[in-house]
Order: sequence, then structure tokens, then C-alpha cells
Amino acid sequence: MLLDSDAEQGLTTAAVQRRLQQFGPNRLEQAPTLSAWQIFLEQFKDFMTLVLLAATLVSGLLGEYADSLSIIAIVLVNAILGFIQEYRAEQAIAALAKLNSPHVDIRRDGRDLTVDVGELVPGDIVYLQAGMRVPADIRIVAATALEVDEAALTGESVPVRKSAAAVAESVPVHDRLSMLYAGTLITRGHGSGLVVATGMQTEVGRIAQMLQEVEREPTPLQVRLEQLGKYIVWGCLFVCAAVVILGIYRGENPTTMFLAGVSLAVAAIPEGLPAIVTIALAIGVQRMVKARAIVRKLPAVETLGSSSVICSDKTGTLTKNEMTVRRLWLASGWVEVSGDGYAPQGELTRHGRVLAAEHAPDLKRLLTITTLCNSSDVIAETIGTGPLRRGRTIYAAKGDPTEAALVTAAAKAGISRQGLLKEYEVIDEIPFDSERKRMSVLTTDSAGKRWLFSKGAPEVLLPLCSHYLDGTTVRRLTPAVRQQVQEKVAEMGDAALRVLAVAYRGIAPTEQREQAERLESDLVLVGAVGMIDPPRPEARAALQTCRSAGIHTLMITGDHARTAKAIGLELGMINSNERVYTGVDLDRLQGAELAAALRQGRIFARVAPQHKLQIVRALKQAGHVVAMTGDGVNDAPALMEADIGMAMGQTGTDVAKEASALVLEDDNFVTIVAAIREGRAIYDNIRKFIRYLLSCNVGELMTVLLTMLLRLPLPLKPLQILWVNLVTDGLPAMALGVEPADPDLMQRPPRPKNEGIFARGLGRRILVRGTLIGVTTTFVFSSTMWCIGDLRLARTMAFATLVFCQLFHVFDCRSEIMGIMEKGFFTNPYLIGAVFLSSLMFLAVLYIPALRHLFNTVALDFEQWLVVLLAAGLPTLLISIRRKLRR
Repeated sequence: MLLDSDAEQGLTTAAVQRRLQQFGPNRLEQAPTLSAWQIFLEQFKDFMTLVLLAATLVSGLLGEYADSLSIIAIVLVNAILGFIQEYRAEQAIAALAKLNSPHVDIRRDGRDLTVDVGELVPGDIVYLQAGMRVPADIRIVAATALEVDEAALTGESVPVRKSAAAVAESVPVHDRLSMLYAGTLITRGHGSGLVVATGMQTEVGRIAQMLQEVEREPTPLQVRLEQLGKYIVWGCLFVCAAVVILGIYRGENPTTMFLAGVSLAVAAIPEGLPAIVTIALAIGVQRMVKARAIVRKLPAVETLGSSSVICSDKTGTLTKNEMTVRRLWLASGWVEVSGDGYAPQGELTRHGRVLAAEHAPDLKRLLTITTLCNSSDVIAETIGTGPLRRGRTIYAAKGDPTEAALVTAAAKAGISRQGLLKEYEVIDEIPFDSERKRMSVLTTDSAGKRWLFSKGAPEVLLPLCSHYLDGTTVRRLTPAVRQQVQEKVAEMGDAALRVLAVAYRGIAPTEQREQAERLESDLVLVGAVGMIDPPRPEARAALQTCRSAGIHTLMITGDHARTAKAIGLELGMINSNERVYTGVDLDRLQGAELAAALRQGRIFARVAPQHKLQIVRALKQAGHVVAMTGDGVNDAPALMEADIGMAMGQTGTDVAKEASALVLEDDNFVTIVAAIREGRAIYDNIRKFIRYLLSCNVGELMTVLLTMLLRLPLPLKPLQILWVNLVTDGLPAMALGVEPADPDLMQRPPRPKNEGIFARGLGRRILVRGTLIGVTTTFVFSSTMWCIGDLRLARTMAFATLVFCQLFHVFDCRSEIMGIMEKGFFTNPYLIGAVFLSSLMFLAVLYIPALRHLFNTVALDFEQWLVVLLAAGLPTLLISIRRKLRR
């Protein structure tokens, strides 16, 4: 038998060697990683970058060294920024491998040994204790009060009670109570177990394998910029061909005209576009930091804005991840508990009236028992203290979240754990385990009387009760009353509350802890406690915003279906008739049935890692842009597969963070919605400056083509065009990157995944406005040539007209639906500053002698400036009149 091992002696040294050769060391295999140089070189594979490199080569061959140096500098800046953002992405598997603890205590050859975890093999006997990281997948052999935090694997934060009792092999990972999994943390108890899987054969190993197999797809923005780069290249080739044909038609030397055409085409490429896109995304990153979202990959900023589906975890994202007591049942009636989390702010009320524990003996008894029959507490930390800052207290669970919630409920009634420990001495404890499903403590009060206090699952504790407490009177628990109690417990269960029954009895001095079965019998039932991890109060409004924005939100959780549905109902995600799908359902759904479930369903419960990956892939196949949240190791493959992976900053594992493109600092669903709004605004702004830059470039090309058709000299020198592209266009384009969003931003549906960069009339607007700029510039150049005949002056006039046409045009690019005055002239002060600075820099080109010589310009007088400014304002005026007439 594979795992044949002597529980007393352990494996022999020979057996260990054989199995080490057969199964290999207990380590996770890592996919080949890219070196720093390889990651850097990857930045040069983008199509637009290749175009710019080609432009650098051609410019150098033509002797335009200033052009070449300027372009290569832009390419290097982009490559360095991309390298910095992507380098950390290669660390995901490395972080996964760090989950194992370095050493472990085992039994081999009849001796207790401490070995490196890498030396473990299937069949080893391992000793388990609180605080240790589980080194492999282990079948529990013996356990005492063993609790394990499986959040790293399942994503659920409540510790799981483990035992040696066998479970069916078909049971999901979440419910395999006799198994420990590599990477999880033992929080309480001790025991021993048999190693059943090591390395890549463990559950974590399977996830690591899935992580390696996930392929990164280009983001929508990368696809659109690739598309744009191709459009620009074909446009430039067309210009080259047009220039050569027109030159030959005019009788010019074909070789000379070919070189001139290539030179102009290279100069007309919007060299600043990749850098401006990168800067706009970086600005978006800073905005998202203020919204508590940390961006790890720049293109993720825009991708988030195009999301059509959000796959959100429940715990900590849609809920507070803080267990809270909501209802108490006593024989005297229901008690409602207000407040959320572990803060002691809240009230206990009955029929809307505050209930004081001093005036309700049964309530006081229940809260006393739940506080003392408890090994956890609530800790308070004050932050922001100082003479100039008002302190704020944060409350957190110390120990089991469920038990901490009980301490908080008592504190809301004015009962403190510290105060009770002065009245009662806890002399012994009968711990909870998965078989008993209850916990008891033996106490002595200040009068010397001994008590047994118990809490546990109602179905276990209720049969142990023979009486119940009705106010101050102990009454016989008749079958009729027992039935009523069961109905009250079921009522709380139907509301997805986690229910604990509470009971007690007085004990004689002769009764000892070893007589547990005798002690935990003939109990007096006090009542029941119902608690839940409540929804975040702000999440409901955020979900409504998503609906208004056409975004489909799915809750994907490892929790029970009933709990998930209750939270979904409270958040308004579903109605009571809608179905909740489970991991078992997903196992049998394929193809069209799965697609239908994803269209109709809103909540998916009891899901495993492969189910999350299955959901993401199915949604992407249906054409959605998928945003996925996650915090555990189990989420890493789905985070990488999603178009935009979002890890939890507070509860997320290192693996989840490394596999994601975005980290939510506060784990809050509202932050996702704020980040989506920012992503949409960034994409809108990218469209704005693409409209601005390309219409300016069309204007430059039209100017060249029209002057050649008129048999006039070239109106602009290549260096002048490069100045316009990098300086005149660059600064205002960057200012468009911080343009305030339009008011209807979150009332629009998501952009289609295959939408082109020129969709919704953008291409037409670029051509129309570029043509107007070109015609205006050509008119000024040709009229100056025909009236004065000074080529240098004519080029300066054309240069100035082109610059100010574009500076006026930038104000029209601030919105695709609103006019200049509707948008508000001064609502983007950065744009005002950029236009002013660009104007000053252009004046320097005309009036500083060294620059005037370099750019081959002349100083203009007042009348010439008047002509330039009137002509430059004409295209913007015509567009504004046309917009008003259309309305």
C-alpha cells in the first residue's frame, strides 16, 4: 500500500529514500521565469514601439539626428516604465512557494526527528501543534481541540475545527474535516497526522500548476493601441506614396522625392503618443491610490473601466468580515442587537425599547455564559493620537471571530469580560471539537458556588437540556416547549444566522472535569444566539451604481448557499425566488447550460478554485471583460485568468497580490466601483488626447499634401513638425489626461470588448478637424508666399498658424458630447497652464536668436500675429457653430 506506515515507528530510512526518488522533494515546481533583461526587452515588442524604432532608423539614415535622438529617448522612457510595473508580476510562484514552514517534527525509525519540510514524503507521521504552517497534505490521525485557518486556501476567515473522523472522498475541500492542507495555519490544539501528498501533488500544488498554465492576454487598451499603430503606419505609407507620386508628376527627381516623403512621414508620426498614454495611466494610478486602490500593472487602469462583469468574493468585500450578533432568543422573547463589528457601540432592544441586563436576569445570565464560556476577546487600538489629531479607536478580534462577537454583544449590554472574571473563576475547560460540537467551562462564583456553562450547536446542546430558564424561573422543558425552541432556532437559521444554544447547571464539589458526559447533562437552556458577518452598509449603493453602469455583479464564495443568499437578499442582489448555484451545480454544467447559469445567476456558493477559473473562462468566452476579486491562494489562477485581477490588501495572501493587477487597500467593494469610474474616465481621456493628437497630425499631413498640389515648397521643416508633435501637442495632451469626467460616466453601458479606437464617430471627427487645420495652415502659407514671396516668413507663419490652431483645438477635445462653454472653460486648470506654457515655448522659438536659427524662423510683427490668430481660431469657431446648429 502506498501510504503503508507504522503509526508507532513511522517510515524506515530506506522507505523514505525510495519515496523521495518516486515523488521528489516536497517543493512547488516553478515555471521558467524571465530575467530582468528579458522583461525589459519584452517592452519593445509592442507594435507602436516598433514603429517608433523604425522611425528612429529612417531618421538617422536621412541625417535627421535630432529627430532620431528625440524618438529613441521616448522609447526608452516607455520601456523603463513598463519594466518597473511588470517586474514584480514574475514573483507570483515564488510567493506561493514561501507558504511552507522550514522545519517540521516527525517520527521515523521509531525516533522523533526534526527535518526540513522539503524532505517529507507520503507516509511520514507528522506532529501538529498550534502556530505551525501545515507542510503537506495530511490525514489527521489524532487531534485535540485542533483548529485551522484555511483562509489561504478557501478564502474563508473563520477557523475550521478538525478531527480524525473519516469523511467521504467526494466531499468538497471545505468540508474535509479530517484533512489538513499545505500552506494553511494551525491556530489551536495539537495532534498528529499522516502525509498523503507532497509538492505538486498537494492542493496548493494543483493551484500552482493552474497558475503556471494561465496565459496572459493583452488588455483592451493594448489591443486598441496596437490597432492604432497599424492605422498610423498605413497612413504614413500612404503619405510617402502620395508625396513620391506628386513629385514625379511635377517633374522632380524621384529619389529626392522619395527621401522627402519618407522624412515627412516619419516626422508626422505622433511620437509622443505612447509616452502620453503611459503618463495618463500613471496619473490614473495616483488617483486610484487616493481611492485606496493600488495598481500594479499600468494597462489595468483602463481595463477596469471596460469591465462588464465583476466576480466578487463575499467575505470582507461585500461584508465587513466581522462576525456580529444580530438576535438573541430567550423564553421571555426576542432581543435585537444593533451595531456592527467588534465595536461595543450598539443597543439590545425588545419591541423597540432598550433592554438593560440588570433588569433582565435571563439576558444577563445568557451574556455571562457566552462571555465566560469563551477563549477569545476583543482588543482596542487607538490611532491618530496627538495634540493636533483626534484619536480613533479600532476594535479587532483576538482569537476566534465568533467568540469575539459574543464578547462584543455582552459589552453592548454593559457586561465586560474583565469584570466577570472578577466575579467568577474559570477553573477548567471542556474544549470544543467537531464531534462534540460544544464547549463548556467549569467556574466558581464569588459565593463559592460551582457552575458549568455551555454553548454549542443547538441540535447537540438542546437534547442535553431538561429544563429552561423563563425570566428568573427554571421550568421543565416539555416536548411542546422543545418544539417551540426548535422552531425559533430554525427561524434564525432561515435568516442565515449562525446559531449557538446556551445552557448551564450547578455542579457539586465532587463532580470533576473527567466526568464530561455527566457534567454536560440535565442542563438548563437559557436561550440562543444568532450572528452573521453583516453586509457593508455602503455596498448596496455601490451595487446599484454597477447596475446603472450596465455591470453584472456575481458573488462567488466558499460559504454556504443559505448564508450567501441571505447576504445577497440584504444587498438587493437577488430576490427570494432566484436560485443560488453551488460548486456541485458547476461540476455538471457545461457549454450552453453553464452560459445560461452565468447569465441568470448572481450568487455562486461552495465553490472550489477550479470553479472560479471555470466561471472566469466561461464569461470571457461569452465576450465579457471580467474583473475578479480574491484573497486566498485558491484565487490566484482565476485572478491571473481574469482581464483584471483584484486582490484584497488587508486579508489577501502574497500569492493573490502577486497574481493580481490591482490591490484593494481596504478590501471594500465600494473601492472597486470607484476604481471602475476612474478607469472609465481614463479611457475617455485617452480618447480625448488621441482625438487631439491625431487631428493635429492629420492637419500637418494635409498641409504638406495641399501645398504640394499647389506646386509650392514644403511648408514646414521636419524639425518644426517634430517640435509641434512633442512640445506643442504634448503638454496639452497630458493635461487632457487629468480632464474631469463627464457627469453621465456611470450611466453608460460598458464599452464592447471589440470596440475599435475610432468607434462612435471619433475617426470622422479626427479627419474633419484635421482637414480644417490643414486647409487653414495651407491658406496662410500660400497667401504669404504669393503676396510676399519670402519662404522663411511663410514657413514661420504656417508654423505659428499650425501651433495655435492646435492650441485652440484642445479646448474642443475636452468632451465628446459637451461644448467648450458647457464644459466650463476653467474647470481644468492644468490645461490652461499647459496651453500657456506651450505658447511661451513657441514664442521662444521665434524670439530667442539661437532657437530662431535652429528652427529656421523669423520674428513676427503685430499684423502678422493678427493674421495668424484669426486664422487659427477659425476651425474651432466653425466646429462650435456646427455643433449648435445640429442641436
